[in-house]
Order: sequence, then structure tokens, then C-alpha cells
Amino acid sequence: MSPPATVLVVAKAPVPGLAKTRLAADVGAQAAAHIAAAALLDTLDAVAATPVHRRVVAMTGDLERACRRDEIRRRLLDFTVIDQRGDDFAERLAHAHDDAAPPGSPIVQIGMDTPQVGPDLLAACLTALQAHDAVLGMAEDGGWWTLAVRDGAMARCLRDVPMSQPDTGALTLAALRRGGLDVALTAQLCDVDTVADIDRVRAVCDPGGRFAEATRMVGV
Repeated sequence: MSPPATVLVVAKAPVPGLAKTRLAADVGAQAAAHIAAAALLDTLDAVAATPVHRRVVAMTGDLERACRRDEIRRRLLDFTVIDQRGDDFAERLAHAHDDAAPPGSPIVQIGMDTPQVGPDLLAACLTALQAHDAVLGMAEDGGWWTLAVRDGAMARCLRDVPMSQPDTGALTLAALRRGGLDVALTAQLCDVDTVADIDRVRAVCDPGGRFAEATRMVGV
């Protein structure tokens, strides 16, 4: 029998002026934060519908100042919420894997930039872990949108990977393989960083979902 699995969401409170700053350059800080909140809520819905033992959110930022904070708080009642810790994003990711589940438990980690992800795709990542040590989903901008590992300790190599670069995905894959891990690649997705990404992501989202609604409301 496989060990109980965890889906981990690494999230930032969608505070105007701090969330989606590249998107905010085109649509404004308030609208960008509203879109970020919608993407987070759609992501949490997908995780809540995924058949796993544990659902964890590693959160940073001031939720008191966030858009849709009351709705986010209600949705988080179905999750274990932990604080992110570490001096930079790479270290926070590695710590989140360590903190989210007991040693030896498989973890699928995602962010909040791919609201098109549904429970089927998350479950497929867990299924792939039965044959591989890790599963990596590349993003079209050169980063990555998901990392699944058989054990949270396997993600410690992320500490040595420069984040938010055009080659972060390739560097992450190389770091995992240097650690002796057998890595499978899953679907490559477009994440939401700029206004140019919205149409492509919205086209593969639930048209009645929060992200689709929020982007239509701000006219993008």
C-alpha cells in the first residue's frame, strides 16, 4: 500500500501592490490582486477535490490586507495552513516540502499561477510517483508549475536552484537528476504572470470559475 499522499500549495496572500506586479503594470494593483485571489481560490478548489490524505497550504503575506480575504479564509478551513520559512523563495520551497508531510510521504506541490489545473492532473502526478522518484511540470516561460516527490527531503536540492529565471525549470530538472532521482515530466502549462497570459489560461479554465469571472470583470 502506498503511503498517504499530500498536495501542497505554496501561496502568497493576494495583497494589492504586492501580488502579480507584472500583471499590475497593465491592469492596476487592485485588479491584479483580485485576479491572483481568484486563481488561488480555483487552485484550492482543485486540491480540495483531489483524493489525497492531506492538503496543505504554505502561506506568506498578510491575509488581512488581501483581496477576497474572507472567501480565502473560509476555503482554507479545509486545509492545514503552515507559514513559509526561509530567506529566499528557493529555501521556502524546500522547507515547505519538509514541513508539509511526514518523512517518506509523497507530495505534489503547486503554486497559485495555474488555475487551469484540475484534480485529474494532480492525481496523475501522484500516479506517476509510483514509477518515478519525482515528477516535474515545466511552465512555458521556462519555470515550472509543479514538483511531485516521493519524499519531501528530495526537494532540498531546490535550495541551490535560482528561481524566477528563464532557465529555472531546466536547472531544477538538472538538480533533481544530480541528486540521483528518476524524474518524469508531466504536462507543460502556461502560468499567469502578465496580461498576455490571460487569454490562453482562461481558454482552458472552467468558464464559470473564479479566474475566468475575475478576468472578464476587469476587461482582460
